[in-house]
Amino acid sequence: MATSSDLPTGPTDQFTPSPLNQLLYGHIHSAAVRAVAEHHIADRLADGPRTAEQLAADSGLHAPSLRRVLRLLAMHGLFTQDEKDTFGLTDAGQALRTDVPGSQHAVALLFTDEMFRRAAVGIPDAVRTGTTPFEAAYQVPFFDHLAVSPGERELFDTGMASMSGRTDDLIVGSYPFPAEGTVVDVGGGRGGLLHAVLRRERALHGVLFDRPDTVSDHVLDTEEVRGRWSVRGGDFFSSVPSGGDLYLLKRILHDWSDEECVRILGAVREAATPGTRLLVIDSVLPDNGDPHPAVELDIVMMMLVTGRERTAREFEDLFSRSGFRLNRVLPTPSLPSILEAEAV
Repeated sequence: MATSSDLPTGPTDQFTPSPLNQLLYGHIHSAAVRAVAEHHIADRLADGPRTAEQLAADSGLHAPSLRRVLRLLAMHGLFTQDEKDTFGLTDAGQALRTDVPGSQHAVALLFTDEMFRRAAVGIPDAVRTGTTPFEAAYQVPFFDHLAVSPGERELFDTGMASMSGRTDDLIVGSYPFPAEGTVVDVGGGRGGLLHAVLRRERALHGVLFDRPDTVSDHVLDTEEVRGRWSVRGGDFFSSVPSGGDLYLLKRILHDWSDEECVRILGAVREAATPGTRLLVIDSVLPDNGDPHPAVELDIVMMMLVTGRERTAREFEDLFSRSGFRLNRVLPTPSLPSILEAEAV
């Protein structure tokens, strides 16, 4: 009869999951991340490792189930688990705390929200019909849904601001912004990128332009940029503020179809004078089909909206149709690149 010492304990040389197996468990991994984010487990580990029983007692959770979820996420690098069965945070897991710079807690809640889950279920139909899964599930386009759903709009805006907060300084450091003049951030959300630009160049002025309900919660009112900004609400399909020396479109065009992008770029071109520069900050897919992290983001776009991630050649086509000329593409240390175009 076999004893406990005869039983295998090291899984790494017993079974190696195939890429297919790992993909099939994806929805389980994201649900586990949502569980610890909803219950602020990372915040409860800020002062050091604790057992599942201690964490459950503090948060009113079921300790055995919590332990199993933490064990899974420890296997994927978000937590540590020691021989005493206590759990701690890894560097990657620290991002799930709500009280750290660059927190991704809001991003985790957004990307695991029911809106995204319901849309993902529709991917097989999208492959068959070309329809947008979110619109098929909710019977309304994504941004129209957010406009009448304050809670989900707040979740989206907060999640987007959290994602941007990690990249804004990296983007600003990757481009020679002018020392003076006016920068217009079109679709600039709460103003994180514009704030980073104005903080870097002390003589620049800025205009934040986005939906009125979004810009009303802007982050520009700080001492560092005081007196050098204004806020405008409106619809970038119709018109954008004129008089800018430089226009910004960060993570905007990937939300929209080619025809809708031409309308947005056309509104910017109407506001700009010949020679005015435009920076489109978006992921740029390789032309040759090489792997790229934005390919996953492209599927998110397919799920939710009419947009997609694009190659440099596809961006160049949009610019030429809208009265702009692509000058250059600059990489950044983050996912998006900077496409510099000029009004012709």
